[in-house]
Amino acid sequence: QVQLVESGGGLVQPGGSLRLSCAASTTIFSPYIMAWYRQYLGKQRELVATFTSDWRTNYAGSVEGRFTISKDHAKNTVYLQMTSLKPEDTAIYYCNVRWRGSDYWGQGTQVTVSS
Repeated sequence: QVQLVESGGGLVQPGGSLRLSCAASTTIFSPYIMAWYRQYLGKQRELVATFTSDWRTNYAGSVEGRFTISKDHAKNTVYLQMTSLKPEDTAIYYCNVRWRGSDYWGQGTQVTVSS
């Protein structure tokens, strides 16, 4: 059992930045996939970015060049650095860890981009 605790969401103006954090309650050993998803109001959750235990990253086309996923192994935490934010980035963001055949989810954090 793994608990994921998210933080860092909030209200930001277009063009601004936010850094989301997701701290795991236990050490996640390789192999794993860590990811960020987002969910628009009334829509299905969609994949934003992935970070794999072989240190590869991938991004949705809508965020590539603006968002960066990273991991601090010592803190057992995955981050999503979000820059050049747009109103269409407004959503609830969820972190996810796929490890040992199971998916674990954070509680979600609201990101709102508005002037």
